[in-house]
Amino acid sequence: MASITIDHVHKSFGATSVLHGVSLSIADGEFLTLLGPSGCGKSTLLRILAGLEVQSGGSLSIGERVVDGVRPKKRDVAMVFQSYALYPHMTVAANMALPLRMRRLSSWQRLPLIGRFMPGTKVAVAGIDEDVRRTAEALGIGHLLDRKPGQLSGGQRQRVAVGRAMVRQPAVFLMDEPLSNLDAKLRVQMRAEIKELHKRLGVTFVYVTHDQSEAMTMSDRVAVMLDGNLLQVAPPQEIYADPEDRRVAEFIGSPKINLLEARVMEAGSADAAGTIFSITADVAPGDALSLGIRPEAFFLTDSHGPNVLTGSVHLVEHMGSDLFVHLDVPGHASPVIARLLAERAPHISEGQTLHLGVKPDRLLLFGADGMRIRPTVTTAPANTDAKVLSLKERTQ
Repeated sequence: MASITIDHVHKSFGATSVLHGVSLSIADGEFLTLLGPSGCGKSTLLRILAGLEVQSGGSLSIGERVVDGVRPKKRDVAMVFQSYALYPHMTVAANMALPLRMRRLSSWQRLPLIGRFMPGTKVAVAGIDEDVRRTAEALGIGHLLDRKPGQLSGGQRQRVAVGRAMVRQPAVFLMDEPLSNLDAKLRVQMRAEIKELHKRLGVTFVYVTHDQSEAMTMSDRVAVMLDGNLLQVAPPQEIYADPEDRRVAEFIGSPKINLLEARVMEAGSADAAGTIFSITADVAPGDALSLGIRPEAFFLTDSHGPNVLTGSVHLVEHMGSDLFVHLDVPGHASPVIARLLAERAPHISEGQTLHLGVKPDRLLLFGADGMRIRPTVTTAPANTDAKVLSLKERTQ
């Protein structure tokens, strides 16, 4: 096992800068996901970790060792690619055994005809075969060892790719969108299997994806990237409920967060889409804000008033236990989306006028620069009577 330290890593391809001084510490045994849209630099950072790309600046450490300039096979990392990268002419067993053969056998022992007669070859090959068999059984593909990749399903090929990495017993697993080629049902199954594999092995996992469902369900922490910058690193629930940046809030969540442009009217209130919202942030009258409201933060109410949006239902999406209600609100360009329990809102239809309330503590405030504005914390006055009573009790 090993921790990872990424210290101000830059990467440029010619005049194009891809990574802009990324710094990140990953704990020993942690499952960390690099999450972001295509082109944000997450796969480039993973390839730099693997040694497949060389950074233009900055430094990398795996464990206590600086690995700048260290060849990939000397870094004690294993990578699972999006394409699986299996050799089609080899069996499953041969694909899984290949990294062990390259590591444990000499160039003479790997020769196809005379290699088997070299001293120590028989014992080494027997050990390799046993490690491959044991790993395949753990992944549920022991019965597939004699097949070739073309005879396997997508999920089975994915397990073989994981097994080829796992059989080496590396200190770090690197995974570059390994589930993107699978159908939706199989992706859900494989998410659970990869998470279980991490628990069983206890080694460091660095996982790259653009799919927030994968990041939120598997990770100990999520690192959100955009345009070569690291925006926020935190546990999944904190990333969702407490984003530091408007861009993080917009990227995380399905349906997307509702963002209303607002202006502070006076201390404690802001006007957005013709509605007065209560706010507890230290902002000056006249300042521009963005109010972020998660779809599930809304509730149905009977009347219009403060902290209530009123509009006409544009679209209703039935999602089983939930309804996604798209509301056209005067003064707001795009529909506001509310996520409501179907059992509490069974009769909503298009064209209907609805009142959607939101509690002030569910509002997320962002400044003109896109950064989070946090509520002002007020300290409750000390309870003098309680202190006096406590003193009397101690002196009795």
